[in-house]
Amino acid sequence: MKRITVQLGLMILFALVLLSCKSGDTTGLNANQEIKSMTFNIRYGSADDGSNSWQFRKNYVFETVRNNSPEILGVQEALKFQIDELLENLPEYNFVGVGRDDGIEKGEFSAILFNKQRFIVDSSGTFWFSDTPKIPGSKTWGNNFTRICSWAVLFDKFFQKKLLVCNLHLDHESQISREKSSVQLVKFTKDFVGRIPVLVMGDFNCGYNNETIKTLLNNGFIDTYRKLNEISPNEGTFNGFEGTDTGEKIDFIFSNRFFETKSATIVKKSFSGMYPSDHFPVTAKVEYTK
Repeated sequence: MKRITVQLGLMILFALVLLSCKSGDTTGLNANQEIKSMTFNIRYGSADDGSNSWQFRKNYVFETVRNNSPEILGVQEALKFQIDELLENLPEYNFVGVGRDDGIEKGEFSAILFNKQRFIVDSSGTFWFSDTPKIPGSKTWGNNFTRICSWAVLFDKFFQKKLLVCNLHLDHESQISREKSSVQLVKFTKDFVGRIPVLVMGDFNCGYNNETIKTLLNNGFIDTYRKLNEISPNEGTFNGFEGTDTGEKIDFIFSNRFFETKSATIVKKSFSGMYPSDHFPVTAKVEYTK
C-alpha cells in the first residue's frame, strides 16, 4: 500500500510539472524574463593563422560560449564544419542560417544559434545585402565579398512570446555597402520593431559614430552596450589574436524598446595567453519590457 501511495504521489508531481510547463509557468527558470545573448565573430576555420588556426583554438571558442551560456548566439565567419563542431560540443543549441555563396552550405554563415529547450523557430530566412536580396551570392554595392543577414522569429516557450533575431556581417572595405546594408536592414525590420521584441547583432566593421550605426539608432534601435557603458579607449573588439582593445568597438547587439538592457559586456578572457578568436565576443542580457 505504501509503495502504491509513493508511486501515485510521483505521478501527480510529474503531471503538475507538465501542466506548469504548458501553462507558461516559469517559476525557477527565469522569473525576470531575461535573455542572455552574444555576438561572436569566430574567424574562418579555413584560414591559415598558424598557431591561432581553428584546430588549436576551437576548444577555447566552445569554452567561451559555455562560460557565458548565451541563450541566443550570433556567429560570424562560421563555415559549415565549424557550426557542426559547435553543435556537437554544445548540444543544447540548434541553429538557423545558410552559406552566403549559394544559400545552402557554401561560404560564410551568419548563423543564429539558440537554446532549443527555450526557443523554437516560428519562421526564418536569409537575405543578401544587394539590390537583389533574394538571390544567393549577389553583391551590387561595391563590396568584394558577399554579405548577408540571417534572421529568425523565435517563439519563447518559457514566456509565450515571439521575438525577431537578426545576425549579420557587414563589409570591411566599402562604406557605401555598409550604409546601404543598414538601410536595407531597417526596411526589413520595420514591420517588427513596433510589434515584438527585436535583437540585431553582428560584426558591423565600423564604430559607434559611423553613419551605418546612426541609421539604426535613428530608427528605433538601442545599442545595448552603450546603454550601460560610457565610451572608453579600451572597448575595441577586434583584437588580432593579441588582446588589443584600443581600436573601435565594431561588434554590436542592438535591441528595440520591447527589451530593457540589464547588462552588457565585452568578453576579453584568454586561455593560457591564447584568444579564442581575433574578435572579442560581446554579450547583452536583456529583459522583456512587456
